Amino acid sequence: MSRPRFWDLTGDRHGGTPTYPWRMAPAGLLTRRQLRARGLRPGGQPVAGQILWRSRRTKSGVRAAYLYQLTLAKPVRPMTEARAAALAKANAARRTCPTCGTDAGYVLPAHLGVCLPCADSARLAA
Repeated sequence: MSRPRFWDLTGDRHGGTPTYPWRMAPAGLLTRRQLRARGLRPGGQPVAGQILWRSRRTKSGVRAAYLYQLTLAKPVRPMTEARAAALAKANAARRTCPTCGTDAGYVLPAHLGVCLPCADSARLAA
């Protein structure tokens, strides 16, 4: 049986970073999402490895997920009142229509830039 295409423990073929195929990373290495699910963050540590897999979503046909050591991960910083207020203000700005100034109750579509009623009225006027 031949070795999988993305199996490179020394990193010789893939930029000096140990590379593993999909679902074959060692137990002590986790992605950012896996760390976050455990209430952890990378905490400034360097990338310890990567997972590569074939994908049609990119031009190169290859996607990557970086791996971090579980033992060096730090706990997620707690949400402070100031951070919560800043996040609420940013989300409110994403929901506020620049044309009519109302809170749409949803994030405005980027391709329209305005709420749906304003986009419909502009389309009907044209």
